[in-house]
Amino acid sequence: MIAALESLGTKFEWQGADLVVTPGELTGGATIDCGLAGTVMRFVPPLSLLAKGITHFDGDEGARRRPMHTTIESLSALGAKIEPGRNALPFSVETDGHIKGGELRIDASASSQFVSGLLLVAAKFESGLTLIHTGEELPSLPHIEMTLETLRQRGVNAYAIDERSWRVEPGKIAGGIVVIEPDLSNAGPFLAAAMVCRSEITIPHWPDKTTQVGAEFERILPLMGARVSKGEAGLSLQGGEIHGIDIDLSIGGELAPVIAALAVLADSPSRITGIAHLRGHETDRLKALTDEINRIGGHCRELADGLEITPAQVKGGKWFSYEDHRMATAGAIIGLRYPIEVENIATTSKTMPQFPKLWADMLESL
Repeated sequence: MIAALESLGTKFEWQGADLVVTPGELTGGATIDCGLAGTVMRFVPPLSLLAKGITHFDGDEGARRRPMHTTIESLSALGAKIEPGRNALPFSVETDGHIKGGELRIDASASSQFVSGLLLVAAKFESGLTLIHTGEELPSLPHIEMTLETLRQRGVNAYAIDERSWRVEPGKIAGGIVVIEPDLSNAGPFLAAAMVCRSEITIPHWPDKTTQVGAEFERILPLMGARVSKGEAGLSLQGGEIHGIDIDLSIGGELAPVIAALAVLADSPSRITGIAHLRGHETDRLKALTDEINRIGGHCRELADGLEITPAQVKGGKWFSYEDHRMATAGAIIGLRYPIEVENIATTSKTMPQFPKLWADMLESL
């Protein structure tokens, strides 16, 4: 993300653990490598609308398979010239740097990132943006509220009109000091580890108030048998028997791989629904989880919008990660009880570069 924004004209400077970001005039002419990062491939193209000239986007083979039609169609509707006229990476965006904005209708059923990416830049449109979702489903709604709150903290007038439409008024975006919260979804595998090992773990710096979906672990994991408490030291979890769960995870599909891994080890069946959009993530996570759980001897059935997991006699074996960090950590969770070899654990470096060491250090203390 830093490399992408630098190529468009933003300056970054590390001062110890702090990052100073200095905005500059946005200019095209860059070629941006999105890698496998959904936030780069769906947040930076809308920003390139404000960069005069041509900006080229590409990514890994996995990224080229991820749905991008909503972003590309939105950019075109807002006045950009898109080449070569396809709905996936690679593509280029050409504008004169001035976007009128106004009203835009999109189908964001595949990802809330399509909404967030447009809202984040809309204050720089001449008329701002009224964004209306036309699809039937809208996954990960809390992520959109996080986006609106982030904009409001920068002085932008951004708000929800209703659950399917949002408004960002044109205006200045203020600088300031931002304290980045720890990524609570990344805490999931470590909380799950304490459940599997029937041990206790404390995650420090757990925020009292947050818009992060990962905070839902505090509510969900007790439904599966954990005891959770929060104090000055952080969020503490005590593990015990793991129970199955019937849950709609449409608010945050990123939690599903951890919940699915625990469901494999539970004493009763589980049903996880509301996550059809996971088919468009780093890999088709519904198919990948089903294939890998069944490969190691578990019993998983793919549903139209989720997974059904029944306790079975797991034998262990190789667990493929599909270049997906959350698939890799799901395999590591199951591997605490059965002999699992996670293929390409290094894929966790996307969000946790030190995951193998953090995992090993944690296990020594459990």
